[in-house]
Amino acid sequence: MTRSHGDQFDYVLVGAGSAGCVLAARLSEQADVTVCVLEAGPRDTNPFVHIPVGWMKLMTNPGVNWMYEAEGSDWTGGRKIAVPRGKTLGGSSAINGNIFNRGAPSDFDQWAQLGNAGWGYADILPLFRRMESWQGPDPDELRGQDGPLRVTPSPWTHPLCEAFLDSAETLGIPRNPDYNGARQFGASYAQRTIAGGRRQSAATGFLKPALNRPNLSVRTGAHATGVEFDGRRAVGVTYQKSGQTQLVRARREVILCGGVINSPQLLQLAGIGDPTHLQALGIPLRHALPGVGQNLRDHFTPRFTARVRGTRTFNERSRGLPLLAEIAKYAVGRPSILGLPSTACYAFAKSDPVLEDSDLQITFMPACYKDGHQSRLDDEPGMTLAAWQQRPESLGHVRARSADPFDRPEIQPNYLSAEYDQRVLLAGLKLIRQIMRADPMRPYFDGEIYPGDTVRTDEDLLNTARERGTTTFHMMGTCRMGPTSDPTAVVDSRLRVHGVEGLRVADASIFPTMPSANTNASSMVVGEKAADLVRNG
Repeated sequence: MTRSHGDQFDYVLVGAGSAGCVLAARLSEQADVTVCVLEAGPRDTNPFVHIPVGWMKLMTNPGVNWMYEAEGSDWTGGRKIAVPRGKTLGGSSAINGNIFNRGAPSDFDQWAQLGNAGWGYADILPLFRRMESWQGPDPDELRGQDGPLRVTPSPWTHPLCEAFLDSAETLGIPRNPDYNGARQFGASYAQRTIAGGRRQSAATGFLKPALNRPNLSVRTGAHATGVEFDGRRAVGVTYQKSGQTQLVRARREVILCGGVINSPQLLQLAGIGDPTHLQALGIPLRHALPGVGQNLRDHFTPRFTARVRGTRTFNERSRGLPLLAEIAKYAVGRPSILGLPSTACYAFAKSDPVLEDSDLQITFMPACYKDGHQSRLDDEPGMTLAAWQQRPESLGHVRARSADPFDRPEIQPNYLSAEYDQRVLLAGLKLIRQIMRADPMRPYFDGEIYPGDTVRTDEDLLNTARERGTTTFHMMGTCRMGPTSDPTAVVDSRLRVHGVEGLRVADASIFPTMPSANTNASSMVVGEKAADLVRNG
């Protein structure tokens, strides 16, 4: 392999994912700076990227998916868990379930309280508003109307969805006109990054409108292999493309936007991390930061399924002549299962009524999946409900296995290792059963498929996590943001890596704690925040 001298830009970004696309677009708005983006995956030309329901195909497509796996643990019964991560323009926003969920205001206030000035809700709200073009009602006047990312309400209703929302209401969970508004608690149809029947990824909304700018270079198929330093300052990135190792230099900064798995791995390969771990891999220590790769958190849940009577579900519509009808409806812009997100409805609930904020997220879909895996619809009609703790305390890690940048890192979430997480999840699973059996659902509920009526005790309910529990695709935290007084912190509140110069991280890995939400919206807002921080020096 050859190594070229490389070229130079003001900023070199590693990763064109949710945050990276936003950051690249915002930085390149300044005509007097140059930006280079390195993306390991291809351009987002796969048609399933743009058809909303295509996420079911993309979850297992190595052409646009890193296809990572998490190691087994006690609460997975030793099972390895598939960890889909986007590997194309838009990153995980190009393969996810098209859900838009900001999180509760208190989530961001907690970030600020942990010593991260400028990250409170009052600071972040204007960035959420700047980012989105919300197409629905705005009762709290907290939504953006003119941003690059189009976010839409659900255009359709379904008898099972209405029964779910009514059942939640009978259990004290009121309908909420906007869970991205003043308060998250309540139940509603899901808000979607779908508009005009097409996915609205970070690449669609932010990056592609900027591609014609002469100061922006986006290089696909460019797998970052290392960070170059001059003393303690990051000055460039090596990457491999078409079998050749190349170098691109950064006059001002290198910014890692590779995501929760790739960003800590690249730091570790650069000699930034836990000294004991790096020594074991034979990687020379550049700066000791034991928190690199630590603080991994994720939402984790088993999915409960039930048979349905009295109405048609998406299972019947997904094959044969009904599927052809759905395709025809989609082609002419009518509501169709091809334009659906991964979740039809949400209920944000409390495991204990004394809580101020919700701590449970319940999802509902009028469809039944094989063995609880969302990538495979069941042959028979049914519905699926899931519950997860919104702010998990269980901590895992991401660790490079070797000095080889193509060697997949070790991913260990340690699901449910914190006893508190077990208690909250148990409350959520019980709530699922109450919703399925509430009066509004009675005309449709035709018996529980999984786990089934024989599972009754708390221990048995929790054991469903060992049997079928899986990620909800919301990993975060492996380059934790915090002050130098925090021994687990990797970046400061300006996203600068502690102990070195010219190097930042801007993606979901910097979250100090889990937002009570799907993580795509907050990942993109990190890109917005990073752009302001970089432009302001």
